[in-house]
Amino acid sequence: MPATFNLELVPGQHVALDTTVSSDELDMARMEDGTMVDGMFWGKLNIVHDGDKHEMEFSGTRLQSDEYTPEFMFDSRVMTKLSIATKPTTAKCHLSILAPTQQYCDVVLTLSPLWKLAIAWPPAEAIAENKVKYFLRVHPGGALEHFESEMVSTALYYEAVPDPGMVDPNDYIAPRNGFAMSFRDFIPHLMNVLDQLGMSLHARTNFINNNMSAFSAHKNIAYRFLTPGKIAAAIDISLTTDCVFTRLFLIFRGLSDDDVGVFAGAGEKEANQANWRDIVGWSENSKDTTLFRLLETSVLEVT
Repeated sequence: MPATFNLELVPGQHVALDTTVSSDELDMARMEDGTMVDGMFWGKLNIVHDGDKHEMEFSGTRLQSDEYTPEFMFDSRVMTKLSIATKPTTAKCHLSILAPTQQYCDVVLTLSPLWKLAIAWPPAEAIAENKVKYFLRVHPGGALEHFESEMVSTALYYEAVPDPGMVDPNDYIAPRNGFAMSFRDFIPHLMNVLDQLGMSLHARTNFINNNMSAFSAHKNIAYRFLTPGKIAAAIDISLTTDCVFTRLFLIFRGLSDDDVGVFAGAGEKEANQANWRDIVGWSENSKDTTLFRLLETSVLEVT
């Protein structure tokens, strides 16, 4: 009985193996119980050429639908890339409040029409289109009581998704508005920048650790921090009490070695010379423990 195996030796290199399956004693088209073996199968073919030993062993399963062709089956590495490519670009935001005394307050998030709220925890109360509210009791030390869910946490978490039509990685982060460096240099550099922006050792360690998986997926990284005006234009925050705002919104993207060359003159050296406090609107009041303060850290990877 003739048999053909279509094989992919390495990604992009395909061969067809034509052979004959035969036996002097058995009908190779049937199992021992007489069941006909036909159809299309998906599985593993093990080929051994070792000295005088030459053999092939196939293990797999028959596809139940003609809709699934060999071209439909993907290498697991391809599937991983597809799952990443189909995941929408999402800003991940952590919002914490530092209050000098215990008090009640409303926190209202208003998203522009080009952004949508994907998830929020604790759950936020929708009060209008693209507008949600939290009713909280805040405590010195950072504890937030959310009455609707009866949860106590140290931060509010939400994800916001921009309109795909407005996400152009090359426009979001370019040599004119951002900087680029290797992943190995980026992590200590970012740690220093966050220190300049007044984040505690604990806060900046958590920020980097929470995003390490995304950062480490790239050999090189281009990044920028948004100005307060750009952040508010996308996602505005209002409170029912006077507040000192510190909102850090990091946008980054991975770069190939060739792409890094585009950022000549906008590398680590230039990034170290940037006035990050001026860019993000940092204020000395953000360290004043007698004031009501809000710290938000957000990360958006554009692909």
